[in-house]
Amino acid sequence: MKFEQYKMLKEHALAACAAAGAPFPATKEINPILLAYIGDVVFSMYVRLRLLPTSKHVRIVHDIGSKMVSAVCQCQAMQQLEAGLSEEESVIFRRGRNAKSMVPKSASVHEYRMATAFEALLGWLFLEEREERLQEVMDLSFDIISKYMQENHKK
Repeated sequence: MKFEQYKMLKEHALAACAAAGAPFPATKEINPILLAYIGDVVFSMYVRLRLLPTSKHVRIVHDIGSKMVSAVCQCQAMQQLEAGLSEEESVIFRRGRNAKSMVPKSASVHEYRMATAFEALLGWLFLEEREERLQEVMDLSFDIISKYMQENHKK
């Protein structure tokens, strides 16, 4: 994207923020990377709240939490959850997994794509206000990731 185009898009987004009562787009029309952006926030908050009673030390909670929300750990969760997704959830999963984005050096392409799919699913569940299912997926994911981290911490 050229800088001028970026500036124009940014100005348009800021104007939309200022407009009172701007209509919210249908979730099926939201870019899967934006769904993942929301899902990242939702899962990060969930993990932090779950870890809050585990230690009085911010550094400990932060270290564990940042690993739990990493692409590597989210990939582990998504691989185990994928078979239990509904047809509608599977569509969101595939949209997230197949979305084009930059892959960081901290994870493989596969891990990053699976993590993006995981976060897109959470973002979609959140925006669709499917609170029970969102809670279920996050609870299962937290348990899967906790077990994975304990098994790999011993190595």
